[in-house]
Amino acid sequence: MTTFDHILPKLAAILGQHAEGLESLGPVLVNLDLNGRVRLVVDEPLGASPQAKALLNTITSAMKADLGRHAYPPERAVLFEPDVHAVSAGLPTYPLERADGTLLPGVRVVDRLVTESNWASIEPVSTGVPRVVFFSIKGGVGRSTALAATAWALAQAGRRVLVLDLDLESPGLSSALLPSERRPEFGIADWLVEDLVGNGEAVLDGLWATSTLARDGEIRVVPAHGRDPGEYVSKLGRVWMPRVGSDGVRENWSQRLHRLIELLEDRHQPDVILIDSRAGIDEVASSCVTDLGAGLVLLFAIDGEQTWSGYRILFEHWRKSGVAIDIRERLQLVGAMIPDVNEVDYFDGLRERGADLFTEQLYDEVLAGQVDPQRWSFDAHDESAPHYPWAIRWHRGFAALRSLHNRLETVDAAEVQAIFGPLVDGVTDFVSSSGEQHGH
Repeated sequence: MTTFDHILPKLAAILGQHAEGLESLGPVLVNLDLNGRVRLVVDEPLGASPQAKALLNTITSAMKADLGRHAYPPERAVLFEPDVHAVSAGLPTYPLERADGTLLPGVRVVDRLVTESNWASIEPVSTGVPRVVFFSIKGGVGRSTALAATAWALAQAGRRVLVLDLDLESPGLSSALLPSERRPEFGIADWLVEDLVGNGEAVLDGLWATSTLARDGEIRVVPAHGRDPGEYVSKLGRVWMPRVGSDGVRENWSQRLHRLIELLEDRHQPDVILIDSRAGIDEVASSCVTDLGAGLVLLFAIDGEQTWSGYRILFEHWRKSGVAIDIRERLQLVGAMIPDVNEVDYFDGLRERGADLFTEQLYDEVLAGQVDPQRWSFDAHDESAPHYPWAIRWHRGFAALRSLHNRLETVDAAEVQAIFGPLVDGVTDFVSSSGEQHGH
């Protein structure tokens, strides 16, 4: 029996048996459609070549035999197109990998998904204000609290911080940085809905509020929703919609979100933008991590199987999709809520599991005793490595709070440094180095 997970490995084996003949065909596109069925797309002139048609018939017959219901009948399994590259225009594609890890030359896969956001499409780092995404595979790891504390520390150092709550389906960051009476009239969900009808400008000035927690710098907060959520459930059913302008140009929701951030950046001129992402592997998290031009993506982790299983799925997808090299240097593991009992052993275990995962999926292979500065790899104990966790210590004063805002009003720099020090220092260094690179 063949299931969805078997499609690409079995297809790679079939095509690998005919690799030499495939190269003579030119580019071959594997079209994995919305129903999980496979077709091959090749150049139109091949339809008039008896040799090419014979080879393709052999391959598609094997596909039907091995892939079962996930393959089309041979007579419908090949599409002859005038321009193969035009078929995948605007869609993420990736090479087809054999079982031994080698790639089939000239063959690429286009994976058509219902959702428009895709983890395999990585936007370049923004050339403007540095952007930092706070992301976690699972919730309840103190991610939003850590973001609030980081914003507080950056502002105490004189930075102008813009904070965006993009955890739209589980909002709450604004309550950590704003008392209820200071929350703005609107939120990100309002703008996304109004933008669909060209009315985004009407709510733009009412999207943000200034936190009273900042002293020498400034914290401006853009919440998920305004002080009165209104018809929030109905709004959430529409925020993911694409917008088609009067000129016929179509923007998916992720592109619209990117445009909003550029508007906010231009209007507020911050030193750094901190983005609270939704947890999990869904399209909201995908947009935050891959589509918004973040130069630093913080991966919050606790040492548990759910954490490592989730990150392994994501890393493996990046590696197999051929985009790991585009995202890996932006990643940084964060050790969330390091316990105060057996702290050293727990941290060492977290570091070792992180090193194993990065080495397995993202680092370049380096042979024992070999030194190659061109290869991107790190020793397990290298404190500058992305797998080496920036530790956040568990602290009862920040656990199960009714009001994080009130708690942050009473902390001092020494306390924040003791709990969040490595995270704050790491983000501060990133902001400083990004500012130097971009002349800010």
